[in-house]
Amino acid sequence: MASGSYPWQIRKEGDEPMNLTADVPVIILSTASPENAKTIARALVGERIAACVNMTGISSYYHWKGEFCDDSETLLIIKTMDSRKSEVMDAIRRLHTYELPEMIVIPITGGFAPYLAWLKEELVKDGPHG
Repeated sequence: MASGSYPWQIRKEGDEPMNLTADVPVIILSTASPENAKTIARALVGERIAACVNMTGISSYYHWKGEFCDDSETLLIIKTMDSRKSEVMDAIRRLHTYELPEMIVIPITGGFAPYLAWLKEELVKDGPHG
């Protein structure tokens, strides 16, 4: 494939280049209910330790304490900064209803520079809710 023809390399005129050294990770989390997910999302964004949280319903299959489980859960995709991920995980432990909450940190290795800049900007504003 020719240089510059990969989908992530195609830009509109005026777009900023892709940022390939982001210090913005995503934390993946599942909850037992949409209510618990909303509580966690509002706290994380409200305390400005996450810039954005996306939520969607999922089906999860796993073993827990010797039993096969087939559960409906809510998946959260939490965007934060490396410097805030410990605070995010502490808040999740405090607010989550599970004994062992799923918290998987995935580094973002690139993305649309203006969006990543917005994420970082949201996390450095003063105090809760701006």
